[in-house]
Amino acid sequence: MDEMDFQSSPRMSMGVELELQVLNTRDYNLTRGAPDLLRLLSKTPYKDLIKPEIAQSMIELNSSIHHRYDELLLELRALRDEVTRQCGKLNLAVAGGGTHAFHQWSEQRIFDMPRFHQLSELYGYLAKQFVVFGQHVHLGCPSGDDAVYLVHMLSRHIPHFIVLSGSSPFSQGEDTAFHTARLNAINAFPLSGHMPFVQSWDEFRAFFERMKNMGVVGSMKDFYWDIRPKPGYGTVELRVCDTPLTVEKAAALAAYAQALGQYYLTERPYQPSSDVYELYTYNRFQACRFGAQGNLIDPYTGRHTDIGSDILATLQRVMPYAEQLQGQAGLKVLQREIEENGSDTRWLRHTLEKEQSINDVVRLQAGRWMTPASPPGSAR
Repeated sequence: MDEMDFQSSPRMSMGVELELQVLNTRDYNLTRGAPDLLRLLSKTPYKDLIKPEIAQSMIELNSSIHHRYDELLLELRALRDEVTRQCGKLNLAVAGGGTHAFHQWSEQRIFDMPRFHQLSELYGYLAKQFVVFGQHVHLGCPSGDDAVYLVHMLSRHIPHFIVLSGSSPFSQGEDTAFHTARLNAINAFPLSGHMPFVQSWDEFRAFFERMKNMGVVGSMKDFYWDIRPKPGYGTVELRVCDTPLTVEKAAALAAYAQALGQYYLTERPYQPSSDVYELYTYNRFQACRFGAQGNLIDPYTGRHTDIGSDILATLQRVMPYAEQLQGQAGLKVLQREIEENGSDTRWLRHTLEKEQSINDVVRLQAGRWMTPASPPGSAR
């Protein structure tokens, strides 16, 4: 089977990947605990769902394939609880968040796997600066043509997912003044950004073959785009989100992506337009820098609005599709947060202001991830 043969998947089936910080419990810095933690987790029922990442201070949780928000949330909670139990045996902690607040990139060690060593050799110090933590959402598509269409449609909403998932205001011990600083690390990679403006799977396959024949890429994994098709899974993979501070938020983000995908593949309200990509970098920066207060220019109408208002209008538009998929509870989590001017980034800054210790911020951040009970509401 050719790697570019698109494997059909049930429409809007979904799965989630979550990259987590592995911390010591002395000062809550990143620590090289992933190998020992993964060794313990390999003896649990979830061994196939928890994997290494590029650094020894990271792990990745992978959900099963789901069709409903509540079932995804249930599994993510179970994965969280198992990781928490095993961390207790090693005196480790784990946390969400798109960046670690104060670690030094030069202290990171690459996980001992061939692909990770290959990336380190290719990208040099950028590989260690790539120790940032994201959430990926996979959405099932019946065909490659559907996947190409959906990538173009979701590109209009990239600022939404940046704002809603933002949880990385700090880097190297400093407040960056960004809603999310994580994407600045990813921007340094030459194959980041967005998919080219192709309009069918045949066109995309031809593009990929050109890039492969010229030695630019070896596989689809080499594209670090914000959204990319994943032919082997039969999905579109949304890759722009920070890992949020709780699994509840992670499941809500997946429900929103699922509802958007269902809306677009059902209604087909727009034809793909290259105008989306003329404004792509501007809209993306506004979301990264200013969060919900950032300015968004609608590529189809030219209208300016703040990103928070655009999120609320879109949530209302796709809510009937969320109800079809039984995911409306997840969208209401996000709606309430925007209406109350809350966010994970706001919570992190408020916690630093209150505690006056960046170490305590990470300690409490880990507590939010690892605690089974729903955490308190976001800081206002």
